[in-house]
Parts: sequence; C-alpha cells; structure tokens
Amino acid sequence: MSSSEVPCPACKWTPDQQRRCAYESSVRLFHGASSRGYWALGSKFLLKEREKDPPSHEVINTHFIKDNTTIPVHNTLQEWTEGKKYFQIVERVPGVPLEDIWSSIPQPDRERLARQTAEYLGQLRSLHSDKMECLHGQPVHCAHLFMGEDYGVMHGPLNTVEELWEALAISLSDKVPEVVRSRLRNTMPSPHPWTFTHGDLTNCNIIVDPASFELNALIDWERSGYFPVWWEFTGAGFGFGEGDLEWKRLLLENLTNYKEAYTWFRNFRSFGSRLSDSETRLKFLKECGIEEDINI
Repeated sequence: MSSSEVPCPACKWTPDQQRRCAYESSVRLFHGASSRGYWALGSKFLLKEREKDPPSHEVINTHFIKDNTTIPVHNTLQEWTEGKKYFQIVERVPGVPLEDIWSSIPQPDRERLARQTAEYLGQLRSLHSDKMECLHGQPVHCAHLFMGEDYGVMHGPLNTVEELWEALAISLSDKVPEVVRSRLRNTMPSPHPWTFTHGDLTNCNIIVDPASFELNALIDWERSGYFPVWWEFTGAGFGFGEGDLEWKRLLLENLTNYKEAYTWFRNFRSFGSRLSDSETRLKFLKECGIEEDINI
C-alpha cells in the first residue's frame, strides 16, 4: 500500500481523500494516551473514547461530588458502550489545563490556586466508607497505589488493614527479605477512615481561567473512590515533569498533612518490582540491619 493510500488512524481518511475534499472538520482528536482518545466536538463538547474495561466510574462520581460538595466538575450528557468500547460526551469546561499555562502564572497566583484546590478537596475529608471501594460497592483501580500491576487490575472492596496489606504486598519483588516485609507491614499507617479521594491531582486535571487564573473545575474522576485517608496527600507527592512537581509541592503545603504516610509509601515503593528508588531503598535496608542493596 502506497503512502497516499494509508488512512489516518483517527479519521480513517486517506491522504488522497483529503486532497479531493474541501471539508475542514471542527471535530478533532486533541489528546490520546494508551487506548483512549479525547475528541473536541466544536468548542462546547468533548467525546471520550476508551476501552470499556476496566469500567469508568466518572459519571456516578461526578454526580456524587455535585450532591455532596461545591467542587466544580463537568456535566456528562451521554454515555454508552459499543462492543469493547466506552463512549462519553461531556460539556466542555471553560478554561485550559493548568499544565498548559503553568510557566506564565505568577507565583502569588500559583499559591492561590493551590490553596483554592486544597480547600475544595478538604470537602472530601468528611466523606467516609466502612471499606475501601468505589461507589455502590464497586472495586477500586489505582495502578499508582498498587504499583507494578497491569492497568486493568481491580481490587476489593477491601474491609480490613490486613486485606489492604496483602493486596499491596503483591507488588513487592520476590527478592525482598522477610525482615523488610515485616517492617513495612508493621509500620504501614492506618488507612482509617476510608475517605473519598480524587487520586489524580496532576496539573492536567486542574482547569483554570487563562485570564484570571481562577480554578474552573477539577476533572478526571473516573478512578476516584474511598481510599486510605492518607492517599490523597501521599499520591500527590509524586509528579510527572518539573511543572507538575512544582504544582504538587505547592498543593501539598495546603493539603491535610500525612508526611509519615508519604515517607512510608516511598519506602514501600522503593521495593516494588517495577518502580525503584535505590537511595530510599538502601536507607531503609540499613534501618533493617542490612548493609547491602538488593538488586530488584
């Protein structure tokens, strides 16, 4: 097949078809990651397309947030599945992702945005469950917490501390000594109360007004649910790129402080089968009486 016959993977038109047609679409693919894509339907709506498994809880979560908090979120107009695909049409929130304009925002406005975001998230602190779960008793998905697992792995609901530890410990390398496992288990902070958590506070999920730098919405609630009370703070301690790290450092200064849990998770994470931090790992090994590093 010649290059002129190879169709676009998004719109399926070939270059020849494009040259023969004067149509210029207002529907465009503006973001893609893994097996999902986000389409702009003009300027007012977005179409999200992804695999139907693992399931998205975004619609029920955003309804729950609207009913129980004043956190600004988007509206979903329609959702459906076709075969192995899940589709969702949402109203487009005015503004832009924080990551797009971070470098142009003055420091006082950055700090104000962090305070404003933390104040909204503080409303989630009173939303509790008696187990770790998504709404309506559904299992949770969090590849960051349950590190090293495939994207679609679900957990729970989890009822006890021991059940949480057993689910977490699956990600530890087989080479981790028993003394290390025991110390990690014994120092794991209590997850109670299981607290409703956004869980993905990267700067691409913070929508702001590009003129006033006001917070317009928090988006991407599809994996939110009831997690350990320390997970919102701990999960926000890891960034993706310098801009996101700068944003999260400011955010952490305003969130309910769980620094001990963050330190514990860094230690735990350093022994993961895929994620490792040799400096943190070696320090923890010495605390356990082991002088040599472990090649995991």
